[in-house]
Amino acid sequence: MTFQMNAGAVRRFAKAMRFGAWLQSITERMTPAPFRLVQIGSAYWQSKALYVAAKLDLATVLGTATLTASALASRVGANEDALGRLMRLLAAMGIFEETAPMVFRNNKLSRCLVSDDPQSVRAMILMHNSETMSRPWFEQLEAGIRSGTPPFQLSHGEDLFDYLDHHADFDQLFSEAMNSVEALAGDGFATDLDWARFDRIIDVGGSRGTKSLAILRRHPRLTALIVDRPQVIEEAQRYWAEHHADGLERLQFQAADLFESLPAAGPKDVYLYSAVLHGFDDPTCVQALLRLREAIGNSGARAAILEIVVPEKGADISSASFDMQMFVGSRGRERTLTEWKAIIQAGGLTLEEVVRLRSLGSILVLRAG
Repeated sequence: MTFQMNAGAVRRFAKAMRFGAWLQSITERMTPAPFRLVQIGSAYWQSKALYVAAKLDLATVLGTATLTASALASRVGANEDALGRLMRLLAAMGIFEETAPMVFRNNKLSRCLVSDDPQSVRAMILMHNSETMSRPWFEQLEAGIRSGTPPFQLSHGEDLFDYLDHHADFDQLFSEAMNSVEALAGDGFATDLDWARFDRIIDVGGSRGTKSLAILRRHPRLTALIVDRPQVIEEAQRYWAEHHADGLERLQFQAADLFESLPAAGPKDVYLYSAVLHGFDDPTCVQALLRLREAIGNSGARAAILEIVVPEKGADISSASFDMQMFVGSRGRERTLTEWKAIIQAGGLTLEEVVRLRSLGSILVLRAG
């Protein structure tokens, strides 16, 4: 019996994405080659402008209002002329709307920068464009390509996860960014797999548990156990002590190390790994999967691995870009299905099904081999 839900809608989503990519390629092919290369070479102008907008929290300050550049600058403590020029660039990029000369309001795109919007990706923008994450790209990418060493390690002298362990502020920003992945990827992970076949989700690396909560809201019978590093679990418990969410009463937390031991499974449990394994190299992934295999034992439980699956040939810009970010920041990678199958088999597990989603990712359903 398949775990796939909404198969027709998933196929239509995939066709729409391919059509959108084809339309975009027409514009790119019509742009003169020298100008196109300069566009690409200066794209960081736009990313840094977006970062400053997120840093100043301009979308949140605007809210539902329409403000002059002068009024907006006054509210955020910025220079009127400089802020107006920044807003004009952002509006030209489609972020914010200029309703009159130097008068701006939020639009569909900029609302996703509002701090408390359910679709907010502000933390993701702040994290990826922070000095911590930008320096490896700007300072050490060439050296990393030549040596094969992650540029993050060359810039900071340690890998990303060790860095997080003793940089609390960045660790918190990183966790907040990971919690916004649902807004980035959509809710296909919660709707396009038949979660009703399970009783409990064991969400490994689940941070605050926002992904599990999205699933619990759709399945009142389900419960979830969030498993993560001790400091992440502590932060999650502090956060939920001050906030409320539907399904929170069915959420539990436990500190554990996915490379040492995991909570044992019952027969109708499913382990959820959401964008976890892509952060590690193949031997480390195999080690994690071997621990997962031990935890599953003979219970009959499954594992749901939510990741990008890179096409074997002709990768799209999104999957190729995320793969490069994984190289820059870690020893991880985005993988093709062939690559996933190899590490799954080495981890003593069997790939039962690939569940396609209405998003960039897919869910690989695993069982004990």
